[in-house]
Amino acid sequence: MPRRVSLPAADDLFRPGPGGTGPQAQKAARAVASVPDPEPGVEVAPVAVEEPAAAVKKPSGRVRHDEKMTVYVTSDELLDLEHARLSLRRHQGLAVDRGRLVREAIALVLADLEERGEDSDLVQRLRGR
Repeated sequence: MPRRVSLPAADDLFRPGPGGTGPQAQKAARAVASVPDPEPGVEVAPVAVEEPAAAVKKPSGRVRHDEKMTVYVTSDELLDLEHARLSLRRHQGLAVDRGRLVREAIALVLADLEERGEDSDLVQRLRGR
C-alpha cells in the first residue's frame, strides 16, 4: 500500500465551485456586500452599463484554457518572441509567458481588423503591401 498522500492541485483550490470559493468569487462577493440596501418601498431600476466593442473582446489572460492550437514558427521567430518577452520584463516590469504574449498580440490584430477592415495592418501584410 503506497504511503503517498494525494493533494489537490492549485487549479482545484482556486477553481470557483458551486457557490464560488475562488479569488474572483470572493472579490465579487465583497463588491456586492459593499452596495447598500435600498430603503423599504424604494424601487431600484437596473443600470445598463455599455462597454466599448474593444473592451468586450479582450484576451483571456492567465486562466486555464480548454482549447489548444499548435503553431509552427521558425527559430528566428521564436527567438524574436522570447526577446520581446524578456524586453517586456526588463523595461516594463511585465513578467508574461509566451502564451499570454501571443494571445495579447492576437487580440490586438483582431481588434484592428474589426475596426479598420480593409485598411487593417493584417490585411495589408497578408496582401504583401
